[in-house]
Amino acid sequence: MKKALFFFLALWSCAPVLTAQTIQPPDQLYGPLFKTVQLSGIFRDNKTFVDAVPKEDPKQVMAQYLAAGQPKDSAALRAFVQAHFLLPDSIAVPPAFNGHETSVTAHINHLWNVLQRDTTHALPYSSLLNLPYPYIVPGGRFREIYYWDSYFTMLGLEESGRITIIDNMVKNFAYLLTRYGHIPNGNRNYFLSRSQPPFFSLMLDILAKHKGDSIYTAYLPVLEKEYAYWMDRTAPTKHVVKMPDGSLLNRYYDQDNIPRQEAYKEDIAVAKLTPYKDIYRELRSAAESGWDFSSRWFRNTKDLHTIRVTSFVPVDLNALLFHLENTLARAHQLAGHAQKAAQYKLLASRRQRSLEKYCWSAAAGWYVDYDLLSHRPGSALTLAGMYPLFTKAASKAHITIIQQQINQKFLKAGGVTTTLKNTGEQWDAPNGWAPLQWVTIAGLENYGASALAKKIAERWVALNIQVYHNTGKLMEKYNVMDLQLVAGGGEYPTQDGFGWTNGVLLKLLQQYQLNAER
Repeated sequence: MKKALFFFLALWSCAPVLTAQTIQPPDQLYGPLFKTVQLSGIFRDNKTFVDAVPKEDPKQVMAQYLAAGQPKDSAALRAFVQAHFLLPDSIAVPPAFNGHETSVTAHINHLWNVLQRDTTHALPYSSLLNLPYPYIVPGGRFREIYYWDSYFTMLGLEESGRITIIDNMVKNFAYLLTRYGHIPNGNRNYFLSRSQPPFFSLMLDILAKHKGDSIYTAYLPVLEKEYAYWMDRTAPTKHVVKMPDGSLLNRYYDQDNIPRQEAYKEDIAVAKLTPYKDIYRELRSAAESGWDFSSRWFRNTKDLHTIRVTSFVPVDLNALLFHLENTLARAHQLAGHAQKAAQYKLLASRRQRSLEKYCWSAAAGWYVDYDLLSHRPGSALTLAGMYPLFTKAASKAHITIIQQQINQKFLKAGGVTTTLKNTGEQWDAPNGWAPLQWVTIAGLENYGASALAKKIAERWVALNIQVYHNTGKLMEKYNVMDLQLVAGGGEYPTQDGFGWTNGVLLKLLQQYQLNAER
């Protein structure tokens, strides 16, 4: 471990020195002002105010708010906020860019520059968390780095030859792990109560292709921190679930049980529809899963107010932790720690057996989330079920039925649909998302189903390019069932930019040698 620690410390020898910053999120800094603004509707998006930066000390802002009689009238309230805060759109960032005058690949290569943010030294009292190296943001309202988004963005950065920015983003995630004990949902202080699907070990796989296996030993201490967070070794996070046979699996579990600061009004509205006392934790835990929101998590399969994320053992999370355990085994082996390597291989093997036992539904012919309340595999068939194939945790015996299920149920004109239910939520049908297209395609390739993988890739790429030619934009999500309609659902308008779409599109164009201008 000393050798790995030496390499890890060397990574930071040239890192910029970051200034101290407040960790208090906006709801704590502004109390009644925060609540009034977020419930008032003066901003269409609740994320606007929590990303705003005060022009003076928050104590002075609050003193003036009280002196002004705590205005609640929309016009007066908006005027007060605009007088005392820099709103996100007024903070200097690279200009937006779109247009269909260039090829889609040239467009994406330009977008990398638009979406790049340099070393972050956040303004005083900003909700933004400092980062020592440049990074790529998704785009639109997503003005910060996001954890699981970044892996799929890196796929395209690699195809663009931008290895330095991948290296910098990995260093930033290592910094967050070291500073906060986990990688937050994004680099905002209001995201610190949760993480996102753990893709850090897969990011190292990308980087190792260009920098060698020493990457694994260099980041070994950070990999251990990531694992400790998810296994409840560093805080009472309650991510670990003890299964009926005594084996350990994991779930998504946000640490807070309060409305999300960035979706305060929406969460309050949901809470009014349910007596469930931990409803805010459930909504937040869905955000940790990345699937906010989907019928995957609903007890009645159709209504958001029945959401119970913490009562499911998610198949995707456990497949990713299987990869993390195997990566830790590999890193320890490279570092000469044979005993530790064997321990992690054993942990991975145990997780694989437990995943197969609890998350494979023979009746459905699909990998599903395990329902902790009914004590049986869940009924929702979703693309989360492709993660065991993606991380090579699945049984080879299932590939035939899985291909049949994809062809009969998931495959649509524009790719694969996220779920089989249309509830109006954005992580349900008819929407398709770049990360899940890639997980499905890569998973099929891992198990020899190349023809189906290529068919999905061709349909997804064609849809992306069609929309680009029609609009000049690459979108956050797409309607894969009716190619004449845009994707819908969610708590905010469809975003363009878009990091993970750009990344997966470039990767698929190269991998299958597809025509970028069809």
